[in-house]
Amino acid sequence: MSDEPILKVIFFQTAAGREPVREWLKRLDKDDRKTIGEDVKLVQFRWPLGMPLVRKMENALWEVRTHLGNRRIARILFTVRGNEMALLHGFIKKSQKTPANELNLARTRRDQWQKEWESNE
Repeated sequence: MSDEPILKVIFFQTAAGREPVREWLKRLDKDDRKTIGEDVKLVQFRWPLGMPLVRKMENALWEVRTHLGNRRIARILFTVRGNEMALLHGFIKKSQKTPANELNLARTRRDQWQKEWESNE
């Protein structure tokens, strides 16, 4: 692994200043946080990556797939713009297919983040 990250990881922020992914991570136990953090770091330093760690969901939307204990799978949906990786939404996947409400929330946050990014250029 290179000493320099390819992507800078940022947490999506709501208009009220909340960081939903950071808040979700803080509710998980320490071991789960560590495992998810290691996977995000791997993406940060080795981008672009594919399966089994990273899956493209649609245009400008990917998921980091982290296998936790007890057959649990954590997902962090993210987008990339320039050299920034914005963590949009995190959840524990309970079904085979990614639920539409989880994807829709990530899409909304992606679009909001990209608009902010463009207005700051």
